[in-house]
Amino acid sequence: MIAVVLLQFGGPDSLDAVEPFLFNLFSDPDIFQLPFGPRFQKFVAGQISKRRAPSVREKYAEIGGKSPIVERTEEQIRTLQNYFDTHHPDRKVTVCLVGRYWRPFTAETMSTLINEGIKDVILLPLYPQYAVANAGSSFNEWDRERAIRGAAFRERRVREYYSNAKYLEAINTRIEEGLAQFPDQEDVFLLFSAHGTPLDFVKRGDPYSVQIRETMELVMSRRGHNHEYSLSFQSKVGPKRWLKPSTHETLIELGARGVKNLLVIPIAFVSDHIETLHELDIEERKTAEASGITNYRVMKGLNAHPLFIECLADVAMKEIEALTHE
Repeated sequence: MIAVVLLQFGGPDSLDAVEPFLFNLFSDPDIFQLPFGPRFQKFVAGQISKRRAPSVREKYAEIGGKSPIVERTEEQIRTLQNYFDTHHPDRKVTVCLVGRYWRPFTAETMSTLINEGIKDVILLPLYPQYAVANAGSSFNEWDRERAIRGAAFRERRVREYYSNAKYLEAINTRIEEGLAQFPDQEDVFLLFSAHGTPLDFVKRGDPYSVQIRETMELVMSRRGHNHEYSLSFQSKVGPKRWLKPSTHETLIELGARGVKNLLVIPIAFVSDHIETLHELDIEERKTAEASGITNYRVMKGLNAHPLFIECLADVAMKEIEALTHE
């Protein structure tokens, strides 16, 4: 039996889970690097999560009372499992999940694998572009939990797969679905919006921002550069300097330029969640409309799009083949 372990941030599955979810997020030293050690970091994380929880709960309440990433990821797991069962039954693949900040946590999934006697593991992030703050953090947590248990897995790790042809094709399929909502599809500006990272990550060599831009250019190359487009960054947290331009500022600038029709493409996210359904589709919609953008749309996430599932399967199978020949 081979386990394909999907790595995801996870999300609160109820409004009561919002504060502990935020606590887990702000406790992560790979994202928020604070002095004086883990005890101080947990104290600060407790203060921040308590202060931010009420406003964040309101946002989740507006999009259904929990993170939609919960159902979207479950759907990806079911669909990917069915793909393996149908196309590669001889491999005996089981697909499971590790949530970095919410259940099932690394410790839970790893204990299940150990109890079931599974030794062969493919770690597959649901982040096509690599960053210390996404796959890097999940890998580090996996290593910590494995050391605690003295677990001896045979592992292969996928670092990034943003140039995968089926992934790029899935994005373009979703773009076409988004463009179909505009009366004049040719006169639509494409704004690629990615989750930002602090600039000090970039200065230390984090490849994420470069890979995001490469993803955008690969997508647009396949489209023949048939629309005006640009890249922006969202979801800034804390006082540090983050990647720019921000999505908020970019929308204001595009409105001032006279752009009327705009499709936002959440390029760093493979599932609909709070940063697409609320930050982009509710909060920044107000920004766009106040700036004179009269027809504003947000692209649907890849979720369980067949091409994206095939991408995940192809990427995993490459590592499975390599593992079996080690």
